[in-house]
Amino acid sequence: MTATSAQRRPLAQGLARAGTLARRPVVLLAAGTLLVLVILVVAPLLGLVSTTLMAGNRDAWGDVFTSRMSANLLWRPLGNSLLMGAATAVLSTLIGGFLAWVVVMTRIPGRGFIAVLATIPFALPSFALALAWDSIFRNDLIGGSAGILGNLGLMVPDWIAWGPVPVALTLTAHYFSLSFMLIAAALAAVNGDLMEAAEMTGASRVAVARDIALPVVAPAVMSGALLAFAEGVSNFVSPALLGLPVRFHTLSTRLYGAISTGDVSRGYVLSLVLIVVAAMVMLTATRVTGGRRSFETITGKGGRRRSVPLGPWAWPIAGLAWAVVVATTIVPAVVLVASSLTRRTNDFASGLTLHYWIGGSDPAMAQGQRGILANPQILQATWNTVLLGVCVALGAGFLGLLISYVITRSRGPKPLLGAMSLISYVPFLIPGIAFGAAFIAQFGAPIGPLPSLYGTFAILVLAGIAATIPFAVRSSTAALSQVSRDVEESAVMAGAGLMLRLRSIIAPLAARGLLTGGVLVFVQMVRDLSLVVLLATPAMPVLAVLTYQYSSENFTQLANAVTVIIAVISVSATLLSRRAEGAAQPWNEKA
Repeated sequence: MTATSAQRRPLAQGLARAGTLARRPVVLLAAGTLLVLVILVVAPLLGLVSTTLMAGNRDAWGDVFTSRMSANLLWRPLGNSLLMGAATAVLSTLIGGFLAWVVVMTRIPGRGFIAVLATIPFALPSFALALAWDSIFRNDLIGGSAGILGNLGLMVPDWIAWGPVPVALTLTAHYFSLSFMLIAAALAAVNGDLMEAAEMTGASRVAVARDIALPVVAPAVMSGALLAFAEGVSNFVSPALLGLPVRFHTLSTRLYGAISTGDVSRGYVLSLVLIVVAAMVMLTATRVTGGRRSFETITGKGGRRRSVPLGPWAWPIAGLAWAVVVATTIVPAVVLVASSLTRRTNDFASGLTLHYWIGGSDPAMAQGQRGILANPQILQATWNTVLLGVCVALGAGFLGLLISYVITRSRGPKPLLGAMSLISYVPFLIPGIAFGAAFIAQFGAPIGPLPSLYGTFAILVLAGIAATIPFAVRSSTAALSQVSRDVEESAVMAGAGLMLRLRSIIAPLAARGLLTGGVLVFVQMVRDLSLVVLLATPAMPVLAVLTYQYSSENFTQLANAVTVIIAVISVSATLLSRRAEGAAQPWNEKA
């Protein structure tokens, strides 16, 4: 045998093994799903970057970072974004942690109802709270109709009506639910026997809280704070509604203004900056909560949870907890419904009317706009919104199931699986408005024989699937973890192919978890404005964008009425998801 043939044999064997591996169904499935991820996630981001590097657009980088206008384009909005993120993180952690402690560690009256109400704000669209604030506290600084307090003759200071304070407070009212749910779950894991044993050895309550309870809760506190920070940095609608009228800009509102006015190159650069900022925060959260430090205080034995005696403080603490959840859940709902019924904006003395719900065109009211239930555009937008939520839920759920199956059940090439896992996580790092800009950059113009997708329903669905992939993958992974491998191995021994196993075994057995994930994706799409605000057009309206447009044009009753419709859809779907999930909740368990 010659040396050349001996050298060729390992190469031939390697190619033969690669060919055999490539013909395996699971490898083909992995390659196909990875290709879809590349098209939906990687290509839009690369398109965003490449557009800013094209001839004629490169000057946008200098304009944003180093020109005379960079202070207004980037640095002040960036500082405002970071300020809103920090305020949201601190306040959300304090409020969410307080409510979690009240619900899990005490026995105050009505704690179960407090827990339910504390989870609802996150199911609401973020602009619901901003619109409710505007309806109550709006003053005459920028003209237009006053809010409810103004119509009652009360003077509302400018700093309460507009700018960073109302933006931070409405963001906190929306995102404290995140911290509440995370910290409540962590507190439920604190073993009461350990706390009692520590006190019996002479440890003070402060020492017990510091050395036993705090280590368990610390990861949840940090995770909730960083998530709230990232959301506060990237949120679009609260700064747009309560900040833009007084020129309080954040990165998200600045890039929206640039793209919507045709200054796309600078808008794309700002999108990349926002992506980097949000990604750094989310990666920090992952590193902090996913580190190897030990927070273990739970033994293998079951432990009872111990409540904290409040004594004479029970009723004051209960009153404070009830005040928080009523102010963030019940009051905004009542304000939105009631203000949608006033004949003149936010003025109950003018009388009540159902015109903004069911009325026909009347030039004397809202410039001839029909009531939302009699307006064909609203009805079309409602259909588009629900259909968008369903299509994205089905598409993301199916793709998420395939990705989860390949990652958790297959023995495919590690580089392939690693790439798939990484790309499926990337959308979690990208703010919605920046993702929308990326899709415009990639699919807003024809690509070869493919037409431009801008203004079509297809681009909304594709962007929605790409943005919600992380949620779908994680819910599918949780559902698959409940299905024993033995069941599938038995099917393999019986000769069942991959597709048959997925269709007839995996999907039915994991249906409950997949349904829960699908409903959560549906809710995300129905209530989200940031992702679709750049993608929706008058020819393809959705409810969230119409709400923002009505509010910007001072059609307050119509904006509030549409928001109520979105809230009903979102909260109903969320409650359905929780009912389908049937998960144990710490505040419903017996001590």
